[in-house]
This record gives sequence, structure tokens and C-alpha cells, in this order.
Amino acid sequence: MTAVPDPGETFVHEDLYLYGLEWETGQFFAGRPVAEPGETVADPSAVAWALTNGLSGNGGEPGLEQELRRLLDSVGGDAIESIVLVHEGRDVAAFLAANAARLPRLRSVFLGFVSAELSEISWIEQGDVTPLIEAFPHLERLDVRGSDGLALRPVRHERLRALRFECGGLPAEVVRAVGASDLPALEHLELWLGVENYGGDYTVADLAPILSGERLPALRRLGLCDSPVQDEIAAAVAAAPVVARLEELSLSMGELTDAGAEALLAGQPLTHLSRLDLHHHYLSGPMAARIAASLPDVDVDLSEPQPDYERYVAVSE
Repeated sequence: MTAVPDPGETFVHEDLYLYGLEWETGQFFAGRPVAEPGETVADPSAVAWALTNGLSGNGGEPGLEQELRRLLDSVGGDAIESIVLVHEGRDVAAFLAANAARLPRLRSVFLGFVSAELSEISWIEQGDVTPLIEAFPHLERLDVRGSDGLALRPVRHERLRALRFECGGLPAEVVRAVGASDLPALEHLELWLGVENYGGDYTVADLAPILSGERLPALRRLGLCDSPVQDEIAAAVAAAPVVARLEELSLSMGELTDAGAEALLAGQPLTHLSRLDLHHHYLSGPMAARIAASLPDVDVDLSEPQPDYERYVAVSE
């Protein structure tokens, strides 16, 4: 079993983990292989435990409470550090929050660990994830897939290191809440912003608190991805204070054109970056060559150039 590059440690192409293998056949989360309750493993703390709740449509499948009880009975709450929810629903985050005392060592959570074979990303329901963040003071990573019903209130969390939202349309409320949150340990922030038809009613102005970096002193990897207004985002990033201390920047998956690339080149230096991810773009050949030549020591991902006769983001529905 070979792990793909881990989202949360770097920026990877969406098809590597969103549209890849079913989790049963070898998915990873937070560097850990995914296992089911009841599966025998040498070290229960070294895997990500999958809790499911009837996604295949079989009426007799157990609910989350039964699945969690089965897991706790087999390995014990003190041995569980990572959980993926192979389930959707507006009550899932609240369910985990209500069971925080039974999971005292929980460090990483993936809500909506649902493959495209089971549900399109914009059909995946979520709820308010704030109670989950507040209930687990040792949480270091939270990934959320899907945004139907997704909500977040501004929070302070001392240990959260990676926060990722994968969706076809990220609500403005969530974008603004991220910007208003105090996350002193956060190193990796990744937002799939998406399109208005699927809930992405944000504006570039909503990103200003994130781009200032004032509440994100440890941020090293920033992804503002999958947007039809990628050019405007690139222009904002070009003057953003947070960029000077980044190691990796992703403006991938959106409708980035020569205008946005020109803004990047005319803005603050990007030569300090180790990686600039622009995959799925609408750059001309000469502009792509200019970017590569301007950043010879940076790993620049200019893959997946798109034909200019029809523009679209990489992930919407």
C-alpha cells in the first residue's frame, strides 16, 4: 500500500484523493492508512478509523453511535488519534463534539470522507463545525469535504495546524469566520472557494483578514483555489502581507488567466517560495514560460493548461 502525497502537508492535485480509490482499498488520511472498526491493526493509534452510517443505502446499516461504540469496545478511546467520517449529515460534527470525552487523544478529523462514486462533492451535507473545533483542544487537523449547510463561527484554537475545506462553493460566512479566527499554530490553510451556483457567495474582500496574516502567525502554506475570480485573488495575493512568510502558495484549480499572472509577477517577490501551484489554469504559453523563468528556484506547477474557449473551475458539482 503506497500513500499518495498528503493534503495538509503540501498541495496535491484534487484527483489524487477526491476522485481516487475507494477508501476501503487503500486511502490515507493525515499520513495514516484508513481502517474500519473491528479490523485488527498492530497499533490502533497509527491508523485513521473510518466511521460510516448507511451511505450505501442499506437500511440495516448501523448508525454513528453504534459504529463509535464498536470502535471504542475494540480499541478503546485512548488509542484513537484520527477519525474519518465516511458519512454526510448536518449532525456529524455535533455528534463528535458530544463524544469528546470518549476520544481524549483525537488529533485529526476528516468530515465527509466520501468518494465521488458515492456522492458528488456539492451534494455532501455538513453542519456547523464550530462545536467540533471547540470540543477538542488537542485537535491538530480538520478536513471538511462538502459545503451544503456548512457553517463556522470565529474560534480560537491553540493547536490546530491544518485546516482544509474541499467543496464546489464555499459560503462567505465560512470564509469570513476563518479570517476572524485566532489560530496561532495553523501552518496549512486550504480553501476550495468554488462557484456561486453551489454556494460560493464569497468576495475577494472576504479574504482580506486571511491575507493580512495577523491571526495566522505560523501560516506556511496557503491555498486559495478553485475560483472563477482567480485573477482578482491573484492580484490581492500579490500585495498581501502574509505571502512574505509562506513556503507554499496555491492558486490552482480556478480560472487564472494572463491578467492574474501578470499581477503576480508585478507584485511582491515570490522567489522565497519552495512551491507555487497553479495547476488547472488558462495561461498562454508565453506567460507560463515567463512565470517559470522568473522563478527558477521555485517548484512551479503549471500542469493542466485549459483551452480558452470555455472556462470552468476544476471542482464545482
